[in-house]
Amino acid sequence: MASEGGKAAIMAAFLANLGVAVTKLVAFLLTGFSSMLAESIHSVADTGNQLLLLLGSRRASREASLEHPFGYGQQRYVYSFLVAIMLFVLGGLFALYEAYEKVREALGEEDYDPFASRWWWVPLAVVLVAMVLEGSSLRTAVRASNRVRGRRSWLRFVRTTKSPELPVVLLEDFGALIGLTAAFLGIGLTVVTADPVWDGIGSGVIGVLLVVLAVFLAVEMGSLLVGEAATPELRGAILEALASPGAVDRVINSRTMHLGPDEILVAAKLAVGETDSALEITAAIDEAERAARACAPEVEMVIYLEPDLDHAPGSPNVDGPGVDPDPRESAVEDASHG
Repeated sequence: MASEGGKAAIMAAFLANLGVAVTKLVAFLLTGFSSMLAESIHSVADTGNQLLLLLGSRRASREASLEHPFGYGQQRYVYSFLVAIMLFVLGGLFALYEAYEKVREALGEEDYDPFASRWWWVPLAVVLVAMVLEGSSLRTAVRASNRVRGRRSWLRFVRTTKSPELPVVLLEDFGALIGLTAAFLGIGLTVVTADPVWDGIGSGVIGVLLVVLAVFLAVEMGSLLVGEAATPELRGAILEALASPGAVDRVINSRTMHLGPDEILVAAKLAVGETDSALEITAAIDEAERAARACAPEVEMVIYLEPDLDHAPGSPNVDGPGVDPDPRESAVEDASHG
């Protein structure tokens, strides 16, 4: 559901940005307002970003190979990271450069008449139309996100979701609406005051906004690229499932990592009895694996389970290196590794 909703949001954003980019560029050519050029480049970058997201989703769907035994699911994170770079370079830095040039030019211009061109009203009309299109795209992304967001706040959803497409589209559309507002104010103040500096300031606000969004996206996508664990709720469900067979005393330690938005690597050490036979241990591991898959059927799991004797009964599970292990268990682990 998240994948299909993400594709719908991407297509809605792609069509909106493509139409808006063309109209903004025409408005710039007719009037010369730098805010229109900055917004046009912003929309061009966003259009390219949607293509990158679609390409990443397509490449991630390839089957696993000997060279990539865990599949290509992380390609979606790679392409989302490229989106952040494009947003930073093509959108943010260009807008800041254009703002600098416009302000520098405006300060040296004494007689500026915003009504010298009969098309002075076009940028304002284009911005209003673009707001409607971007708002429609944002609404599509919000609806798709609400299907998987649950009770999480929007900030928490953007920071914790493992599916990169929806957060990228949400932030792009939100940033576009804020940028369009800045462009409208910059152009409007330029027309009212006959001072083109306001147009340059509008471009500068757009540039700063895009740089901030790009940095935020880069940090979040970079974290996913490095490899994030499953959510605490999913980890808890998996641990409970792994410990459910009667022959499993407890889960000694475990690790989880997302290989893609809908694929998780699970590795765990299960405590079994000293007198259990190989047949009983094998049956317990198979049962634990089935239980883990059943607790989250929408997620594909790559599971590796290791049986071991429980040298520290009653100790809590060590769920990842970020949790301090029991000193007795650490000593046993160190000894077992020589």
